[in-house]
Formats: sequence, structure tokens, C-alpha cells
Amino acid sequence: MEEESQRTTTPLLPDNNHHRRWYHHLTDPLRLKTTLSSELSGSVGDLGTYIPIVLALTLVSHLDLSTTLIFTALYNISTGLLFSIPMPVQPMKSIASVALSDSLTLPQIATGGMCTAITLLFLGSTGLMSVLYRYIPLPVVRGVQLSQGLNFAFSAVKYIRYDQDFAANKSGGPRSWLGLDGLILAISCLCFLVLSTGSGELGSSTHPEETVSSSDRFRRRRLKLLSAIPAALIVFLVGLFLCFVRDPSIIKDLQFGPSKFHVLTITWDDWKTGFIKAAIPQIPLSILNSVIAVCKLSGDMFPDREASVAKVSVSVGIMNLVGCWFGAMPVCHGAGGLAGQYRFGARSGASVVFLGLGKLVLGLVFGNSFVRILGEFPIGILGVLLLFAGIELAMASRDMNTKEESFVMLVCAAVSMTGSSAALGFGCGIVLFLLLKLREMDCSKIMFWNSSLESTKDSLDI
Repeated sequence: MEEESQRTTTPLLPDNNHHRRWYHHLTDPLRLKTTLSSELSGSVGDLGTYIPIVLALTLVSHLDLSTTLIFTALYNISTGLLFSIPMPVQPMKSIASVALSDSLTLPQIATGGMCTAITLLFLGSTGLMSVLYRYIPLPVVRGVQLSQGLNFAFSAVKYIRYDQDFAANKSGGPRSWLGLDGLILAISCLCFLVLSTGSGELGSSTHPEETVSSSDRFRRRRLKLLSAIPAALIVFLVGLFLCFVRDPSIIKDLQFGPSKFHVLTITWDDWKTGFIKAAIPQIPLSILNSVIAVCKLSGDMFPDREASVAKVSVSVGIMNLVGCWFGAMPVCHGAGGLAGQYRFGARSGASVVFLGLGKLVLGLVFGNSFVRILGEFPIGILGVLLLFAGIELAMASRDMNTKEESFVMLVCAAVSMTGSSAALGFGCGIVLFLLLKLREMDCSKIMFWNSSLESTKDSLDI
């Protein structure tokens, strides 16, 4: 009987091991690298860019908010499981800017996103993106990151200081000091975030507890207690609560349930307009900031879990080729979003999974009526969240150790910001880098090569 039982149970072991491997493969990305409160706080770190763009596209271009929330929620959950880091899902900013300024239709926005996605999918699947990542000089990448980070910071200060009209894509008069969206509220949130999160580092001292004084021990305990506060999440929830205080009629206007999915009707003119006006300016930005810069930043923040450029590029391609057909907003993986989530405590894929679950609930429960809530969200609070994300991204450039590297980085950043084009700054940075290398090239080798060629030619003539 024992032999029969062994024969019947032994074949099941490989299947159990197989299921065990799959279980660990799915749960490892969700294993917390820090406290649960830090992961929850970090999950809302990129909403300073997400909410303004989504709100503007919903008001101006009639974006289906329910569809966008549901698809971006699925993207967040998928990327959290795939990358094991807080890989963000953010709007394609160049497409959004063109859509608002040129009044593009929803099919034209979708085709711009799909054309960009096809390009990135091709570059990622063929390995060309890996070649670009390997040979692009680090100072040029840092220049792109610095320009994007400072652009975020400048926009954040503008959100805090001035009233904003996202539908018209312009700033208004100076923001009042008092009120539920006043300067005092924004400054109070800013001070609370600085006091609770400090410079954004979660690491503790390497000295053992026995070697520190009682005052240092008290200080470490106080900092540990402050870092345990989900500061960004608290600030976001305060802003959400103030939406209903600012306009109580929101509750009456809420309609529960998601909107119905439908496939967009896209004409040839939509493809042509979307490619020329939306995709062409977006493709260089996506290659530089959404793939190369975000992978380099992931290596800086998570040296043992650096994201693969091929995987990130293919991920952006698949997301948009699926969601854009249904009218979802074109998205990418932005370095600014990763910096913002890291700044407020996100250290694993669990943070973006939490964010995805939150978006999924909002999209399924409130649907398109959630735009009424977002329309009353205090813009000053969004500016504060965006400010921290921009500064964190810009600080990635602090590893430039030589004057030559800093020179290339600063010129690249200056051109990118002045010309409002990351591609233009990138091109100038590459040319400058090559000129500096040409200046240092050993000319003796070239002269030796020329003399060898001349002697060979003379011997052949003889």
C-alpha cells in the first residue's frame, strides 16, 4: 500500500513545484520593499501630472474619463507585476499639448498615440532601442532629465501661484491667499510634505543602536515616525475632501456605473492628421524620456532591478495599441512619474498596483461623472505634488563628476527648455559631446595611418 501511495503522489510533485514557481513569479513584484504606508503614499506621487492633463482632455477633447481610468488602471496593475518597480503610467504630454492647442478630435488623438506606439514597438522588438540606450552618452540623458524636471517644477510653481484654466490651457490672475484653493493651503501642504518626508530618503543610519547617544536615538525614532506617515496620500485625500466642500452639489450630479466601451471610428484623414500633428513631435520625446531616461533613472534608484529598454518600449507599444482603439488616453512610462512616486516612498510594484486598483474602482463606480470631482480639486495641491516630482527628476543629474559632463548636460537642458523640444536639446547635446571628443582625439594615430597609406602607395607605384 505504501508503494502504491508513493507512486500516486510522486507524479504530482512537478506540478506543485510548477504552481509554486508561478505563485512566486506573480507575488515577488508585489513584495513590499518598505512600509505599507510608504508604498501607499508613493502611489499618488505622479498625480500632479496625471490629473491636470486628463481633466483638460476631458473638458476640451471630450475624452471618455471612465474608459481612460479603467484602461490606465489595468496598465498600472500590469506594469507593477511586470517591472517590480513603481513604473508609472502617464499621459503622452506632447500629444496632449497639441490636442489642446489645435483642438484635435478624439480619433486624431488616438491615432497619434497608436503611431507612436507602433514606432516604439518596432524599436523595442527589433533591439534597436537597446542599441540607442547603449551608445547615447550619459550627460545627454541627464540633460533631458534635467530639462524635464525643471519644466515640471516651473509648471508646479505656476499652478501654486496663479489660477489655472485647464480647458483654455492658460494661467489666470494671482491666486488668493485665503480660500479652499489659496496660497496658504498650498504652502501648508508643502511644509507638511517637507517635514514628513524630508529630502525623500528612507534609509536609516548604518551605526548600531548601542553606539549612538540618547539624543541621536530620539532623533532617529522621530524621523522614523515621520517617515511612516503616508504624507502624499494624506495631502491627496485632503484635496479630494475639499472638492465636495467647495461644491456640495457634486454629490447630486454623480452618476454611478462605467460608460459603455465602444470602438472609435477612424478615417484615413484622422490617421494622417494624428501622425503629422501628434505622433511626429511625440516620438522623440517618448524615445528619450519615456524609455531611455526612465530606464536610466530606474537603474539609479533600483540598481538591482533596472528596467529593460526593450521591455519598456514594447510595453508602451502594447498599451496604446490596445487602449487607444476604445478612446483611452495615449500613455507612456515617464521619468517624472517614476521620480515622483519614488520621492514619496514607492519602492516596489505594489505601489502602482494600489494606484491601479484605486483608478479601477473610481472608473467602475463613478464613470464619467468623476470629472465633476476633478474639476473642483485644488490646483495648488496638484502643484505641490508636481513640484516634488520635478525636483526629484532634476536631482538625477547630480552625478555629473567632471566639468565636461556638466557642460554637455547643461547645454542640452538649456536648448531643450528654450526650444520646448527634448529632441532639439538631444541633438545639440550629441553634437557637442562629439565635438569635445574630437578635440581630445589623439591626432598622432591619424598621422601615422596617413603615412602608412602613402608608403604603401609608393611601393605599389614602384
